[in-house]
Amino acid sequence: MILTKAQYDEIAQCLVSVPPTRQSLRKLKQTFPSQSQATLLSIFSQEYQKHIKRTHAKHHTSEAIETYYQRYLNGVGRNGSAPVLLELANEVDYAPSLMARIILERFLQDHEETPPSKSVINSMLRDPSQIPDGVLANQVYQCIVNDCCYGPLVDCIKHAIGHEHEVLLRDLLLEKNLSFLDEDQLRAKGYDKTPDFILQVPVAVEGHIIHWIESKASFGDECSHHAYLHDQFWSYWNRKQLLPDSKAQPLTLIEIFVL
Repeated sequence: MILTKAQYDEIAQCLVSVPPTRQSLRKLKQTFPSQSQATLLSIFSQEYQKHIKRTHAKHHTSEAIETYYQRYLNGVGRNGSAPVLLELANEVDYAPSLMARIILERFLQDHEETPPSKSVINSMLRDPSQIPDGVLANQVYQCIVNDCCYGPLVDCIKHAIGHEHEVLLRDLLLEKNLSFLDEDQLRAKGYDKTPDFILQVPVAVEGHIIHWIESKASFGDECSHHAYLHDQFWSYWNRKQLLPDSKAQPLTLIEIFVL
């Protein structure tokens, strides 16, 4: 289903006042019943990530961190089983997983002789049972499983979806008897930046000559297109970069955002 710019803008505008919760996603689906859940979730996630990037700094001042930490201690002191961290994150409009990271880092500063490394923090967030405090471990776990946009659980889901659709795309290319090289084959040839698939024999699609295909497990808004062009796609300027025996061609690609 094709989403028009006007429809996208309407959804994005609706998200301005929506907190990042599963309940909000259900309301969003009720408001836009013609759009798939996957489309709405992807737009929701991207718009919320933009918001987090804009407000990230204010949550990481020393004053904010101490305020959050003291509120956490006071909250679990009254009721350790209540979702103190999750409610705090929602109240201050910050991603639960990122709030959990702030509090975990602050907790370890008080209880460890040396500052915790990033790898240690990441490991504890992936597996909260490693956290040396049962109450905090439960609080972190609640944040991770209730975060729709950030955290190790979301990262795993995105990775799995991306891999699944790369496999589906490969199967489709084979079904159409198209000759191609995938990322692994290209990297084996020594190329660091590669599309998902390069077509050894270009094909025409709606009047355009297609040389390679890039699949993204996310919604393709304007910011995403600009970012991917800058970080990735301009390096695919022509097929000659990847296939030295071919003639240089202008940049033409299919960018697939899977919903």
